[in-house]
Parts: sequence; C-alpha cells; structure tokens
Amino acid sequence: MKTIETGIPGLVIIEPDVHGDSRGFFMETWNASRYGDAGLPVQFVQSNLSRSGAGVIRGLHYQYPQPQGKLISVFEGRIFDVAVDIRSGSPTFRQWVGVELSAENHRQLYVPEGFAHGFCVLGGSALLSYLCTSVYRAEYDAVVAWDDPDIGVRWPLENGRLSEKDAHAPRLREIGEDALPGMQS
Repeated sequence: MKTIETGIPGLVIIEPDVHGDSRGFFMETWNASRYGDAGLPVQFVQSNLSRSGAGVIRGLHYQYPQPQGKLISVFEGRIFDVAVDIRSGSPTFRQWVGVELSAENHRQLYVPEGFAHGFCVLGGSALLSYLCTSVYRAEYDAVVAWDDPDIGVRWPLENGRLSEKDAHAPRLREIGEDALPGMQS
C-alpha cells in the first residue's frame, strides 16, 4: 500500500496493492494494521454504498457537531472526488484537493473529520463506498455550495445534476463559525 500526501495534513490518497492477472484482481480495501501504520484511522463505525448517474455532482457535505472522517473507494465508474478544509482556525482553511478515483485506478481518498466532501461523476454511473469514523446523524447534516467562488474548486463539469439541498447550499462565508468544525475535530 502506498500513501500520497496531498499538502493538507491528514488528507491522504491511498493506492492499495492490487494483485491481478488474466482472471481478475484482488486487493485489500481496508486493513486496520496497515492503515494504522500509515497514520490513518483504524476504527470505522458505519459503511455506506452510493450509486450516482452520469453528470451528478454531490456536495460539498459535512456533518457538525459530530464530524465524520471518510475513506472513499470507487467500485464502478469514475469520479472527481473533492475534500475542502472547513476547520475554523486551520492554516489550510478553504483549501481543497481534487483527485480522480475509479474502479480502474483503485485509488482511495481519506477525508478527515472537519472537511467538506463532494464529487462529480465522470462518464457513466459510479458506485462508491464510504467507511465512516462516526455514524450519520440527519440533524447534523450540513452543506457548502459546490461552486463557492471563495473555495474555487475547479470541477471538470461546468454544470451537473444536483439535489435541491446542494443546489441551494450556502457559501462558506454565509455559515457562522459556530456551525463549522474546529481544529480539534
């Protein structure tokens, strides 16, 4: 397994070891010992599966005051996956990283607690897995505008299919600091 630092502490791209031949392939999608040795969480409490169609943009989602860390994997299709540091007081506040995750490249992205997360589907549909460090709580669900110009994510799609929630999400500057995670998250 190889880890790639992104320039934002804690936000890590993972390239698992893939063992393949003409019959197919095998890879570990998570191993507590190996991921722990790489400084990643070793305890996940919820596993989610999500399918999205072509042109869908989801995000930028976060949970507060009970933030979630997420280990994102793509099992079918391709996405442009984005994580934004929204931790109040962070030296990398508003900085973002975008990476292509796909069934072909097998890459994963670990998004730490205190980050907003989103993605857009590239091509056909995509099937994603999220391992989460805390359980989803609807009352803590929050969103930042996917196209917030103060963040400046360079999405590979100009327009996408959005949910009502995502289409009407506030800009980061419109969210009170008391509604954002802090550095201790």
